[in-house]
Amino acid sequence: MSIRRFGKKENRRAERGSILATSALGMLSLLLAVGLGVDISHLYLAKNELQNAADASALAGASGLDFSPYGITRATDRAVAEMNKYEFDNDQVTFPRANIRFAANLADFDSGTGMSEIQASSAANAPTIRFVKVTTPQSPVSIAFVSMVVGNSLDLSANAVAGVSVPLTNPAGYLPVCVADEDDISTILPGQMYTFRGASQDSISPGNYQVLAIDGSGSSDDRVGLASGVRNVVGAGGMVSTKPGVSSGAIRQGINTRFDDYASGMDPAVFPPDKNIKEGITYAQYQASSPSQNPQHPGVHGRRVVLIPICKKSQFDNGRDEVRIDRFGAFFLRDKVQGGNGGDLQAEYIGVGVVVGNGEYDPDATPIPGPAITKPVLYR
Repeated sequence: MSIRRFGKKENRRAERGSILATSALGMLSLLLAVGLGVDISHLYLAKNELQNAADASALAGASGLDFSPYGITRATDRAVAEMNKYEFDNDQVTFPRANIRFAANLADFDSGTGMSEIQASSAANAPTIRFVKVTTPQSPVSIAFVSMVVGNSLDLSANAVAGVSVPLTNPAGYLPVCVADEDDISTILPGQMYTFRGASQDSISPGNYQVLAIDGSGSSDDRVGLASGVRNVVGAGGMVSTKPGVSSGAIRQGINTRFDDYASGMDPAVFPPDKNIKEGITYAQYQASSPSQNPQHPGVHGRRVVLIPICKKSQFDNGRDEVRIDRFGAFFLRDKVQGGNGGDLQAEYIGVGVVVGNGEYDPDATPIPGPAITKPVLYR
């Protein structure tokens, strides 16, 4: 009996320290697992930030498209500026313009790399460009716990594709005024000037000055609507009320914010001016930024390009107080409104498709005649 007990004691002595070794290995495995989780979370967050940067940059680029060579340059500028907000504006990492590609069709990015800025801005290609692809630079992300496996850092990048939407049926943000068109044939031509608010001695019908009461009937509604566009959406074919009176003061104060001229408490932070406030220039000169004049307050490009409803002249017969919107057109404000009642207020008809900030598409609605009005959309 004593011999057997002695053997058991010897066996237990041989097992001493095994629990400590097993515990050490378990703790090491646990630490490695926790470290791997931390590194994966860090990589996931970094990738997510890169994707957010790519998405924002692509949308900013798409907002600059206007189907012209100047629009390609502006789209590239906006995409670069937006990307630089996401920690790419330091000396170690740069965002090259070559990382921005363009295409006429979404599938072009599947079969190739798309077009460069120079290729897309040619006179032949620019009118067809509808999509922008942005690829972020390779960004090294440090690895803390599993560096012995994957190295001290891992390069990550992201890409996104944005472009213009299908033509909108109910664009938003247009001015609460209208341009009157002939009934028998469309006489509105690109490059020509058209009245969007008639003078008191030259109204199209008694007491009607082409001002629309879409958001409200007060002069403050005119002022805000002309500074930023209407809030309520009434699409083509919709009926809207007209407003009597010239409303000279409110209209002047609203439109002139786009030229860095503020009155009646209008805030430039809410209603910023255009980046080019030079008066008397055409839309072509505006696109080329020559000649130009910088505003005193921070400006936003495109503030002088406005959407205006177009109505048939017969809608104003017999002093009607309600008219039907026929379609919408993009116009360019060449000059700000002068003091006093003034004469006719006019804008240059652009005659090309434009990209606006917002709007709706109703598949059951009648398409808006004329050049397409679209908005930026993130596709991938």
